[in-house]
Amino acid sequence: MPRIDAPTVAEHHARQRRALLDAARGLLAEDGRVPSMAAVARRAGLARPSVYQYFPSADDLLAAVVADVMPDWAHRVLARVEAETTPTARVWAYVEANVDLLTSPEQAVASALAQAVAPEVLRGPMEAFHARLQVPLRTALADAGEPEPEAMAQLVDALIMNAVRAVPATPSGDPARALVLGRLRRLLGPFLGTAER
Repeated sequence: MPRIDAPTVAEHHARQRRALLDAARGLLAEDGRVPSMAAVARRAGLARPSVYQYFPSADDLLAAVVADVMPDWAHRVLARVEAETTPTARVWAYVEANVDLLTSPEQAVASALAQAVAPEVLRGPMEAFHARLQVPLRTALADAGEPEPEAMAQLVDALIMNAVRAVPATPSGDPARALVLGRLRRLLGPFLGTAER
């Protein structure tokens, strides 16, 4: 019988499941490719057959990673936005947090998932992720006096994505964060009152 390293069996199972999700996410971030179940098991410190007790297939594991990472990514962005006290600072915090996410190793996770996970599995969590992020951005834009916060929020997202895509990757494979933010600050700075001098 396997050793239980938790006060309850339920907690043991939750820890093992968490270890497998973290292992899969870490491997995705490292090389942007979907890892084998054996590699995930090794990273988590478990025997390969143990993975199948929690995730019957690689598709189930990837679907669980999607369900796990989207709320985490949203929380990272929202925490930065909510920490600011003025509407324009909240808008810029949104921009900065998204650029940080898109230029981090997490982007490799997102790219690998987009290629490996069936569109119907990815669609719901992605829509929920974007909808959750749009609310505080629209509110901040409206509070800043923007007459069309919904349309402007979509434009802000498009600017962020295009700014990241337009910058060549660094040796680590990620776009240069400072260059992306510098361009966005020059573009959005006059509206936000944060233009570089």
